Amino acid sequence: MTEKTDNGNGNVPSRQRKRFPGISSRAYEHPADRSALVALRRLTGFDTVFKALSGLLPERSLRLLFLSDSVRVSDAQFTHLNDMLRDACYILDLEKVPPMYVTQDPNPNAMCIGLDEPIIVVTTGLVELLDEEEMRAVVGHEVGHALSGHSVYRTILLFLTNLALKVAWIPLGNVAIMAIVTALREWFRKSELSADRAGLLVGQDLQASMRGLMKIAGGNHLHEMNVDAFLAQADEYEKGGDLRDSVLKILNVLPRSHPFATVRAAELKKWSESRDYQRIMDGHYPRRSEDKDTSVADSFRESAGHYADSVRTSKDPLMKLVGDIAGGAGDLAGDLGGKLRSRFGGGSSRGDDGNTGGTAGDGDGDGGESGSGGRDGQSEG
Repeated sequence: MTEKTDNGNGNVPSRQRKRFPGISSRAYEHPADRSALVALRRLTGFDTVFKALSGLLPERSLRLLFLSDSVRVSDAQFTHLNDMLRDACYILDLEKVPPMYVTQDPNPNAMCIGLDEPIIVVTTGLVELLDEEEMRAVVGHEVGHALSGHSVYRTILLFLTNLALKVAWIPLGNVAIMAIVTALREWFRKSELSADRAGLLVGQDLQASMRGLMKIAGGNHLHEMNVDAFLAQADEYEKGGDLRDSVLKILNVLPRSHPFATVRAAELKKWSESRDYQRIMDGHYPRRSEDKDTSVADSFRESAGHYADSVRTSKDPLMKLVGDIAGGAGDLAGDLGGKLRSRFGGGSSRGDDGNTGGTAGDGDGDGGESGSGGRDGQSEG
């Protein structure tokens, strides 16, 4: 459990929550999010490029804007949010507490931006909407963004989105920028799933996290809402409809920076029931000191494995079709391989080869299941 300590940040409120010293963001990152970040961090000259780019981005302007036209969270202002922020940083062992601002906006929202140093911004609409435990999960969510280094890419996404609006009149110019923006949004949607998990590690209250997502979707009417029914919506959304609905789902999500609230809730509940989450809660998780030894290839393999498993288990009509086609192609390839071995094996060895072919076919299937089992044992985000 956490306890009062100085830790260079003043007194941290005492909480009946576990702390994760030295935890790496890899512990809670979604596979697609993690593989992209590991690859970027290991690129030669990556830091130099982004430092050069920072001169073009309006980061200083954003900082001055929030400093001048928002309320900075501190011991004197929004003290309950300041306590939550320091507590979240203590639990996730983030040494430097990022500045946090409350800005007047009726829309419930929060973000973590900044290239050199992250800053957290929450709107008044969000503060007024959520109770203390729900808000704690949101603050942990944003601290998770900071620990993962997401603020850098979020700032670039904001910049490019604004730039796309300014050059919309230029033929092809907007198309090129929006292609980059679309790719960044796809990554950022996965990063939101990662940050939701960080929020759960900080709040350590699944029901509070679920309530927060329900309120973001349906407002402050908890007496009219039900977590189980909300999660049932996610299941209906995934498996309902036909191929046309699958295409519409893709088109609906493309312009969004966040996944849909029901999808986020279902993903978080699934992760909370996994062995990976329990291992973290038991104190077994990757450490930051090991980050430098992270293999890019392993991260990509895990990401690819996650997507393959997602297609295999998905209830979405389009994904089921893709899985059926892939499975049919595998069976066809296995049958063809067996026939070729039988045809050209010759003599008694033909029967042996035929049996071997059958065993190989079974082995491929078992290997797929084993791979799936291996992936279940790894972190899903």
